[in-house]
Amino acid sequence: MPVRNRISELVPEITEWRRDLHAHPELMFDTHRTAGLVAERLRDFGCDEVVEGIGRTGVVGVIEGQGPGRTVGLRADMDALPIEERTGRDYASTEPGKMHACGHDGHTAMLLGAARYLAETRNFAGRVVVIFQPAEEGGAGGRFMCEDGLMERWGIEEVYGMHNWPGIPTGQFAIRPGPFFAASDDFEIVIEGRGGHAAKPHETVDSVLVASHVVLALQSIAARNADPVEQCVVSVTTLDSSSKAFNVLPQRVTLRGTVRTLKPEVQDLAEARLTALAEQTAAAYGAQAAVTYNRGYPVMANHDAETEHAAEAARAVSGDCAEAPLVMGGEDFAFMLLERPGAYILVGNGDTAAVHSPDYDFSDEAIPAGTSWWAEIAERRLGPPARQ
Repeated sequence: MPVRNRISELVPEITEWRRDLHAHPELMFDTHRTAGLVAERLRDFGCDEVVEGIGRTGVVGVIEGQGPGRTVGLRADMDALPIEERTGRDYASTEPGKMHACGHDGHTAMLLGAARYLAETRNFAGRVVVIFQPAEEGGAGGRFMCEDGLMERWGIEEVYGMHNWPGIPTGQFAIRPGPFFAASDDFEIVIEGRGGHAAKPHETVDSVLVASHVVLALQSIAARNADPVEQCVVSVTTLDSSSKAFNVLPQRVTLRGTVRTLKPEVQDLAEARLTALAEQTAAAYGAQAAVTYNRGYPVMANHDAETEHAAEAARAVSGDCAEAPLVMGGEDFAFMLLERPGAYILVGNGDTAAVHSPDYDFSDEAIPAGTSWWAEIAERRLGPPARQ
């Protein structure tokens, strides 16, 4: 079934919600305005239950179908990014240093539209649970919602997520089974040398020089330690000596960065080699390295059967569903897929700037397809109500 007539009628209103959210971005768990608007609208739609404060500032809405049946969860993320917007849109961010640079405003608005449609029609048996999650961008809001009993409290049996994707034609879909988004770890390496005058390097242990060799050594993890057919990214993203003087060799330099992998054994290898290379490279130059390695989001892996269900719903909406590429970015929907079977799908955002760019904007032209997909997957997985 293509875009439903009722959803087409709702698109202008959904667009207004999206643009309002875009103009008022909120970060991490500080999504109080967004969560409040979501909860208010879910109540206005006639949801049977609306609960706030799940996973700190998450919102859950429950829509009961006609008669008993299974329970399906649908999840959207609500938080923005600490980026200064430069799109020039008339609905651009009103919050300095904050913007919806990943399209979570669109995800939230589309799921709200689907919730309204499903609450009006209730053409299914069982229960739909709509999940609005904070802190996807680094805060592991999905994990906090699960730890708050999200799946158990509402008896969720399957869970589905969606993300817009620049480069895919607007309103088209793409998905893949198995590992999809990478595990996302971060690290900090503190290099301790012996500071001194830049004109007398022989009297120092140059922590900047040592840090530079550590940065180069870490590139051997992906190039020479990991199996070439396995995905592994090691990126040093900051080098900070906290010194502004041109004539001082600092005592201490701090490196920070991220590691992305798609298999637990590669993740273990990367952590072990990063620690050894940092410590031993520093020691070779007479310095010391203190390594802190933090496991972040796990690999987000789609379940096979649910991936096909998601693809079938996409084909029903747009006529096709392409194979998505592997993504080395992290996604905390991974925590929900560890709790329950489910799948995560991409909806095309068209030829736009990349996500996490100050020039990015969610394409409102994706709203009809995205909203319809939410409704389609819910009704397909729950089935029609039993005839009386």
